[in-house]
Amino acid sequence: MVAHLPPSIKQLLTLRAPKALPSPPLPQLNRVLTKTFLDAQSKNAETGWLVLTTCSLLTVNRPSAVGHLYRFVTRSSLGEDAATKAIDVPTAVNKAALMRESALKSTIFVGVPRVILSLAALHEALDPEVKEALRTSSRRTATPDNIDSTLTLGRALWNSIYTPHADKLHAKLGSYHPDFIAFIIQSYGSVLAPLSGGTKIYSDASSLADLDQGNLSRALGSVVGMAALRAEGGVGPQLISHTFGLLKARNTPNQNKEDEWLSSDEGTEWVLRTVDEILDGVSAVEDVKAKL
Repeated sequence: MVAHLPPSIKQLLTLRAPKALPSPPLPQLNRVLTKTFLDAQSKNAETGWLVLTTCSLLTVNRPSAVGHLYRFVTRSSLGEDAATKAIDVPTAVNKAALMRESALKSTIFVGVPRVILSLAALHEALDPEVKEALRTSSRRTATPDNIDSTLTLGRALWNSIYTPHADKLHAKLGSYHPDFIAFIIQSYGSVLAPLSGGTKIYSDASSLADLDQGNLSRALGSVVGMAALRAEGGVGPQLISHTFGLLKARNTPNQNKEDEWLSSDEGTEWVLRTVDEILDGVSAVEDVKAKL
């Protein structure tokens, strides 16, 4: 059994920036979150804002900022007195569930490592009573009874996003590696597609008995993809595809009003611009005067 790393390997592992980026200073983060949230509120797009903000901070690998985002949405501020504010537990459970579902779906776009770090930071930030009210059993465990329906769901979502090029793209990716497209369809069906049942919005409440806890709509799944890919950078073709995916979500039956707006031309542009505003806000060098 190998119990310790050799010193030379241990030293090598300290090179090339192995640590996640820190959160920006809290006053700076509070300003960015407050400004973008108030804008979202004016458009009745708070759920979209929470999803895209979670995915943006996760993708740029600022897990501690994801924890601060939870504190912001449950206390309306990151000010010095925020930590002592009482929270409304049912609505806090709902927001936490929406955040962790957004993070889970981000795995498809940015991979497992950063999702682990941000989920860990979110978990650490959760209030004990909120943590106790989040579901602990998986709704996505594959079984012989559900695998066919998962694949059907995945292919339906694939077609919804990529039509009229769905079949051609499916064949193209399959030609790169036959297991690659199979993995994608399975992931779309088990992770990216909405779970069965109702979907949730920012203002909802939730509890351990809520079977639909954290469930994101078809449109919000595309918001996850857009935010993660925009924050990732350098993946223009995939960002374009998932931007089309949000626009095509307008064809989803029985959308709520927020999803109708998010999948409009105006809403889709707003998603991109808001991701950019958050990215610029958290990466900007804090004004020296603001620290004095």
